[in-house]
Amino acid sequence: MSGRSRSDAGQVTAFVTTTALTLVFVFALVWEGGSALAERSWALSLAQEAARAGAQQIDLAAYRADEEILLDPGAAERAARNFLDQAGAAGTVSAGEDAVTVTAQLDYDFTLLPLGSRTLAASASAAPHTGP
Repeated sequence: MSGRSRSDAGQVTAFVTTTALTLVFVFALVWEGGSALAERSWALSLAQEAARAGAQQIDLAAYRADEEILLDPGAAERAARNFLDQAGAAGTVSAGEDAVTVTAQLDYDFTLLPLGSRTLAASASAAPHTGP
């Protein structure tokens, strides 16, 4: 060996720092991913419930005349939009005589990662129940 000695000072510090930062980043990804999925699940739940609220608005005149169960499209859209408004969600609603389709949209703000805000959306449809 020559007169010089190699020092290992500082190598453990760099390793620990890099590992700690990687673990914090992975934790942030898992946390934000799970939170975003939970918010999207909430949007789907709101869309389903709004569609069901709209599907309860049947055309009573058609039912009394022919015992045919059809939706009142205007009332169905109003009921679904009212449900979304009360839940604090934005979205779109379309209704015909057969079914109501709702897309609920919620804004999600990332807290741990600098990704800003994203709009999460989910859609659902419902038709009037015609059986027992």
